[in-house]
Amino acid sequence: MTGGFEGPGAKPAAALPAVVARVTALADRLGVAHDEVFDVGALSAASGVPEPVVGALLSGRPAGEPDVQARFVQRLDLLRRTRLKPNGRKYTQQEIADGAGMSRQQAGALINGDRRPTMEHCDAIQRFFRVHAGFLTAEDPEALVNALQHTEQELLQRLADRERADAGAADDPLERLLRDHGVRGIAWRAAQLPTDQHRDKVAEWLDMLLESVTRPES
Repeated sequence: MTGGFEGPGAKPAAALPAVVARVTALADRLGVAHDEVFDVGALSAASGVPEPVVGALLSGRPAGEPDVQARFVQRLDLLRRTRLKPNGRKYTQQEIADGAGMSRQQAGALINGDRRPTMEHCDAIQRFFRVHAGFLTAEDPEALVNALQHTEQELLQRLADRERADAGAADDPLERLLRDHGVRGIAWRAAQLPTDQHRDKVAEWLDMLLESVTRPES
């Protein structure tokens, strides 16, 4: 195949505000800082979208490279800068060519933007760098949506884990005691008492209270 690659229609840019809103709501519910979930550098590395474009899109401004060949060159350059060899160095044109099953001349022309990529070129390079299909060609808003959807799934998993932990704690009599009667707060206030005799009396009372609680059989 020698013709230029024309990718499928991208998701509408309108999908981006919706996923941003969902990620924001999950982050707020979990107490996660927005700077963490909307880290421009991390989202750029995950999506292939240049950092200034990520920032603009997150701010609701239209941005991105409309030409598929220009996007390909941008994304491939990002892959070479962020997906390094075990020794920390960039893959050479020859190594990319060998890994993607093409000549060094073909790889060089694609990297430099002198040749329009075919679907086969994209698939081969994506496999070499172990990124998902469409990484090199998806329109910028769509690529950012895909990256944020992974963030959303991670937050949903964290929320599910927290809710399971909370449910388990609710069934634990000791945890209920600590929560309902403020035992931790009592212990903290006891530490402020002026003498060891006062603190010993509080400690004795807490020991009696805690010993009266039995945990369920595991």
